[in-house]
Amino acid sequence: MIDEFAKNYLHGDLREVREELLAKLDGLGEYDIRRPLTATGTNLLGLVKHLTLTEARYFGEIFDRPYPEPLPRWDDPEARGRDMWATEHESRAEITDAYRRAWQHADATITELPITAPGHVPWWPRPDVMLFNILVHVLTETSRHAGHADILREQLDGATATASSRTKEFWTARHTEVERAARAAAGNPQ
Repeated sequence: MIDEFAKNYLHGDLREVREELLAKLDGLGEYDIRRPLTATGTNLLGLVKHLTLTEARYFGEIFDRPYPEPLPRWDDPEARGRDMWATEHESRAEITDAYRRAWQHADATITELPITAPGHVPWWPRPDVMLFNILVHVLTETSRHAGHADILREQLDGATATASSRTKEFWTARHTEVERAARAAAGNPQ
């Protein structure tokens, strides 16, 4: 009873956060979804591309359910990090469609297997896992990157998940208030 509840609850949260992540691309041009917004090159479309590989791999080979499209080898040092950005030859539609196909494959694995189904993650220190472990891991990974996407989107155009009822003046005042508190805490109340 609790197993089915946990599986459905985690799966529902994963479905929700996937959609939230993709929504961060809405209304932005090609440059803004691809441009590096951190020193390490993190960008919105790269986060989507990375999570495509995450879902395809974790809900695929870990449970002997190979993903039907080619994936880079997990142990290939040359491939590491290439999933975090999109080349000029990869379109937004190609990457978002690939993410949705990875969802379909992952959703089938989650639906068809019991939450206690055994899996094996060779790159983990404790490689023997259950579907429960992978659901929690992928939900955590997706939520982490959706949070990154929230910050990146806010940097680009000020859009936030809660901004619909807040004005620019509200956020300017909030920024000033937070800055004042930070300075006061550091002993520099100017």
